[in-house]
Amino acid sequence: MEWSGPKIVRRKSRQIKVGNVLIGADAPISVQSMTCTDTLDTKATLEQIKRLTDAGADLVRVSVPTMEAAAAFKTICAQASCPIIADIHFDYRIAIEAAKNGAAALRINPGNIGSKEKVAAVCQAAKDHGLPIRVGVNSGSLDADIIQKFGSPTPEGMVMAALRAADILESHNFTDYAFSVKASELNLCVASYEALAAQTDAPLHLGITEAGGLTAGTVLSSIGISWLLKQGIGDTLRVSLAADPVEEVKVGFAILKSMHLRTRGIDVVACPTCARQGIDVVNTVRQLEENLSDVQDNLKVAVMGCIVNGPGEALHADIAVCGGGKGKCLVYENGKIQGKIDAKDVLTVLENRIRSRISGNDIKNLRIL
Repeated sequence: MEWSGPKIVRRKSRQIKVGNVLIGADAPISVQSMTCTDTLDTKATLEQIKRLTDAGADLVRVSVPTMEAAAAFKTICAQASCPIIADIHFDYRIAIEAAKNGAAALRINPGNIGSKEKVAAVCQAAKDHGLPIRVGVNSGSLDADIIQKFGSPTPEGMVMAALRAADILESHNFTDYAFSVKASELNLCVASYEALAAQTDAPLHLGITEAGGLTAGTVLSSIGISWLLKQGIGDTLRVSLAADPVEEVKVGFAILKSMHLRTRGIDVVACPTCARQGIDVVNTVRQLEENLSDVQDNLKVAVMGCIVNGPGEALHADIAVCGGGKGKCLVYENGKIQGKIDAKDVLTVLENRIRSRISGNDIKNLRIL
């Protein structure tokens, strides 16, 4: 067994339920994403939701900016393959309509919903339909008095905004809520979550907002989210990327797998390659991840270019290949050499043996060269 460090002790939080997904307490940390299609285009939105759930998304958020969109939202909720969270801003009537039309949760900012009476109406709709509310605090939209008090977005200001919103909800006897306190500045975001976690037992939704494109956003999100997870902070997460939202789900699960908090799909270990490589590591890994994107079973697969580190990594992998030189490749299972194959056949052999392992069929036909 590989050394993985001390087990993460999660922060004690109360639990909410979004559709059939539990969030908080000892429930698995859920992975979310958000559609980027026009909500009025129900066909495109449902297709994107399916792609997201196929990638592993537990929850999907959909913007509902108008009453017309709320009508389309009803169709989306009825046909979606996972619980759908309605993203609402400004118009309390849209939140009420979304609750009626099948939302599994509401994401609102009580500060921009309006008067106490309007917030009360939203809370009542959520109660009537058994929905939790996520209070979304963002450094880019803090109340003017908070900015005036602190001069700029600060952890103290972010926490003040969150607790102010909680006070509003609780004044209407609504306690079924979660928080997010997102910022695009990494240190501000992390410090805000740390401070809020010390002052509430509400579930926390993690994310570095507006993190950037695929590469930069993945780096920022991985640093910030794992930093918090290591402290036991976080009950659900979204990796925000200016990219295909499916990539958000992939990165989210990659973060959780690296922290030993979730297992889903193939975990590929691969060397960065050098002049010694005896197989095409880069293209093999790329094609393998693409071909096996449907696999939900957790297996550790090592794709190593040569025998310098390859055998050592193979000891800790379920299935491994290692470039052996002279156009050949060593194949391992459970740390034991199974034989050699032609290097050109590595992708086919790997995929076949992985799928065989998952199905429980023992392959006996590995050709030893």
